[in-house]
Amino acid sequence: MKSYQRKDAKHAVTPDDPGNATVDFHGEKRSNQTHASKTDPDAKMARKGKGKEARLSYNGNLLVENRHGLIVNTEVFEANGTAERDAALVMLEQIPGTKQVTVGGDKAYDTADFVAECRNLKVTPHVAQNRERPGGSAIDARTTQHAGYAISQRKRKRIEECFGWLKTIALLRKVRHRGIFKVGWIFTFAAAAYNLVRLRNLAMQAT
Repeated sequence: MKSYQRKDAKHAVTPDDPGNATVDFHGEKRSNQTHASKTDPDAKMARKGKGKEARLSYNGNLLVENRHGLIVNTEVFEANGTAERDAALVMLEQIPGTKQVTVGGDKAYDTADFVAECRNLKVTPHVAQNRERPGGSAIDARTTQHAGYAISQRKRKRIEECFGWLKTIALLRKVRHRGIFKVGWIFTFAAAAYNLVRLRNLAMQAT
C-alpha cells in the first residue's frame, strides 16, 4: 500500500527511512484517478463489496463448463466496475462452434447491456435476477420458466470451487508477480494445474 502514491510528483515528501518509510494515510483521499502504484502500475484499488477495504488488485475471471467443473478459459483484466462483464463477453465470444449455449452468472451480470450482448453471441444468459436494480431485472419469465435456468443457477456455484483452489492451493490470493501480462500468465498456468487435479479426481470417481 505504501507504493500507492500520487501520480504528480509535487506532493512527494522525502522519506524518513528510504528502506521503510513511515506513511500516514489518515485523512487522505486516494483514487485510481489521482494515485497509482509505483511498483505495479497495472494494479488498481478495488473492493470486493460494500464495507470491505480497498486493495490493490487484479480482476481474474474464469469460464467453467457445468458438467464436470473444468475451467475452459481465463481472462485477467484491470480491476474496474465492468471488468467481470467485459471479461465474460470476451470468453463467451471465444467459444468454438455455432451451437446455442447457456451461461450462468450472479446478480452482477444482470444488466441490459450484458444480456443483450450475450444474445447477439447466441448465448442464452441464465443470470440471477437482480430485482433491486433500477428498471428491474434484464431477464423475465421467458428465460426463468425453463428447467435449464434452475440447473444453471445451481451449477454456476461450481466456479467458487475453482477460485477457492486457486487462492489457497495455487497461492493466488496474493500474487507474486507484477504487471497484467505476468499475472495473466500465472493465472492461466494455475487454472491448467487445477484442471489436471480435477481430471485425476474425475477418473478416480469413474473407476
